[in-house]
Amino acid sequence: MSGGEQPGLLPVEAALQRLLALAEAMPVADNERVALADADGRVLAEPLIAGLDLPPWANSAMDGYALCLADWTGEPLRVSQRIQAGNAPQPLQPGSCARIFTGAPLPAGADTVEMQENVVVEADGRVRFSEPLRLAQNVRAQGQETRLGEHLLPAGTRLGPIELGLAASLGIVELSVRRRLRVAVLSTGDELVEPGLPLGAGQIYNSNRRLLMAWLQRLGCAVVDGGILADDLESTRAALAALSDVDLILSTGGVSVGEADFLGVALREEGQLALWKLAIKPGKPLTCGQFRGVPVIGLPGNPGSTLVTFGLLARPYLLRRMGVQRVEPLGFALPAGFTWSKPGKRREYLRARLQNGRVVLHPNQSSGVLRSAAWAEGLAEVLEGTTLAEGDSLRFIPLSEILG
Repeated sequence: MSGGEQPGLLPVEAALQRLLALAEAMPVADNERVALADADGRVLAEPLIAGLDLPPWANSAMDGYALCLADWTGEPLRVSQRIQAGNAPQPLQPGSCARIFTGAPLPAGADTVEMQENVVVEADGRVRFSEPLRLAQNVRAQGQETRLGEHLLPAGTRLGPIELGLAASLGIVELSVRRRLRVAVLSTGDELVEPGLPLGAGQIYNSNRRLLMAWLQRLGCAVVDGGILADDLESTRAALAALSDVDLILSTGGVSVGEADFLGVALREEGQLALWKLAIKPGKPLTCGQFRGVPVIGLPGNPGSTLVTFGLLARPYLLRRMGVQRVEPLGFALPAGFTWSKPGKRREYLRARLQNGRVVLHPNQSSGVLRSAAWAEGLAEVLEGTTLAEGDSLRFIPLSEILG
């Protein structure tokens, strides 16, 4: 195993750090209040603070009987009241216990609950406890989950079903969130045709537009459809100039070094180029810069390259601009179910899935296909200058970590 980088290509970690620095320099500053029903996928602008104790009173964790343990000497106890969830109990009468159900408040004077499976009901209705009792067993204490004024979620948290459920448990009906990033999606290339239209000679259907627009919507972005750009420098300039009111222009294609790759030319002539050409495969010709002050990320046109570079680089950039701190996907060390005998000069991300606890590869790793990604469960990371024998450890990034 040996290390090394391809000269002139920016390593993946360096590219990511540069993108995140650019994102932090242009954070989304505007906030809005939205109802919980509309907050899924949004990013908290302010910390979530508990406005009450949870639970607001001690309650039973079991169906059973509540008693004061210090007052009980081992004799059967009469049942003085029945308490269901949603009821307000009376104080516990001395020398008695209360029939209680899960979630119901403990009556004043009670401090212990015995589950009904360990209770024997005598013929006269009194109950006898058949197992040793422990103080506060089966009792959920007041404030066990949260205390009034406690910070529960920091600003920058992405909201999902669990976070929204937590907010609802506090009685919150609205949350302050970052406004949606406005992202324009452009495709470049005379060869592209939108689905539903007839294909001409040498043309293909545009898959990247639908891939990216759906992905951006999952990230909580407001998507502007910039359409397909012709392979022409003037039309590229005009299209970029028309998108002055967006937060990011995201394009696919037109970022390499071919004669018809005009996005890079436009950025160099009328904007600023922050990075170009990465030591990554697929996806080497990723471009990032600005056009008249508007950030631009140019992804490679091949759909496999688009998938990898958006998921690993553009997605963290977008999340960081929205204030999210943990933006990199989780990866897991797993054994390879394949061999890799030729060390590459670029870091490779291979479409893979798990089989019998090992990472196996799709046979077609061409950057021009999406079918292998639909088959895959994740990306297998093969570092630069690395060879692998079957069973060697590698990093596996589940697609679920980057698609949401």
